[in-house]
Amino acid sequence: MATNILMPALSPTMEEGKLTRWLVKEGDTVKSGTILAEIETDKATMEFEAVDEGKIGKILVPEGSEGVKVNAPIAILLDEGEKLGAVDIPAAMKNIKEAVKSEVAPKSEAPKAEAPKAASAPSAPAAPAPSGDGKRLFASPLARRIAAQKGIDLAALSGSGPRGRIIADDVEHAQPGQAKPAAASAPATSAGPGIGIAALPDARLFYKAGEYEEIPHDSMRKAIAKRLTSAKALIPHYYLTIDCNLTALMATRGALNSAAPKNKEKQPAYKLSVNDFVVKASAMALIRHPDVNASWTDTAILRHKHADVGIAVAIPSGLITPIVFAAEAKGLAQISNEVKELAGKAKDKKLKPQEYEGGGFSVSNLGMFGVKEFTSIINPPQSCIIAVGAGEERAIVVDGKIEVATMMTVTMSCDHRVVDGATGAKFLQTLKQFIEEPASMLL
Repeated sequence: MATNILMPALSPTMEEGKLTRWLVKEGDTVKSGTILAEIETDKATMEFEAVDEGKIGKILVPEGSEGVKVNAPIAILLDEGEKLGAVDIPAAMKNIKEAVKSEVAPKSEAPKAEAPKAASAPSAPAAPAPSGDGKRLFASPLARRIAAQKGIDLAALSGSGPRGRIIADDVEHAQPGQAKPAAASAPATSAGPGIGIAALPDARLFYKAGEYEEIPHDSMRKAIAKRLTSAKALIPHYYLTIDCNLTALMATRGALNSAAPKNKEKQPAYKLSVNDFVVKASAMALIRHPDVNASWTDTAILRHKHADVGIAVAIPSGLITPIVFAAEAKGLAQISNEVKELAGKAKDKKLKPQEYEGGGFSVSNLGMFGVKEFTSIINPPQSCIIAVGAGEERAIVVDGKIEVATMMTVTMSCDHRVVDGATGAKFLQTLKQFIEEPASMLL
């Protein structure tokens, strides 16, 4: 019998994606492993493979469609010898308009002051169930399943989905025993329900039509806004700043780059950057301070056995943080080449989820833009991130005398639930030692 091909979840955090391009057409015969389409998630563009064999009977979602919910039907697969006429197309198309929706209001509409509600979780329409007060309760199947696992009373929640339906995000941000919020409470921010921040007015209210150009949000920009708003609101950040003398590091870097072997095209096998030293120093310091190399959960702190260091990479559509795994066991040349490869894949949107998810620590470097000092927002589930500024000549005092040295400012953002102030300070002392004395990383 005919089966629906569903929008895949290509990463654990994916809720929706853009169906960038179909690689098959109606009538094509496919088998397990055939590449069906290219799907753009919030992080990368990935290929989607068939898991069954059959013939593409009907493509339900056209290529270029954005906001396609995970598990929404996108095509119909027919068995051998089966005809499309035997398939109930209207039933298969049910809720496609909800699963594929435009997030941008038509330009002819007047902007609304209230924040747009969060998109509903991927699911088929749920039959309403009675709540404790006898009223019908609308919730998606995924929301019901999560609520059952967490012991949450759905009747105590207010839904942010279409027509007030309770969706997965509402349950994920709820706590067991949570009371239903009063009707007069402030609306949730557009970055996601459950954060408890009053929504800001639509910026279009303050400008005249024709004085601005609307750039629709892509999947990555929406994901960045949601995750960083949540991280800043829910993680208790604090910041520690330290200055590092790069004199010895710059000398070591110059000597190692000069000694790099060359291939037949006379290209060096590696070209070390200051950031490569920072990544290696961070990894070594994390191993020295396991209390910092950790992540928060509601029931326990997870201490990581390896130093998996994320590298913030700016790409045209936003920011992504690929990870150098077990960086403490890798040499500078390997780290340098791996970072370049990951950055290239990030800019081409070819990273796989296993290359950017997880990690325990991140490095964000804006020194190449001349930025002296800044702070970064923690990327959960990580607990710390360092913001690295430019190396610049400054006057410093050494043994009572003024000297000129190349100095670099590093600011660490810490999750206070995991890393206490003294713990973070000790980590920065060790990081500073490794940066100022690169040879100490060999000990």
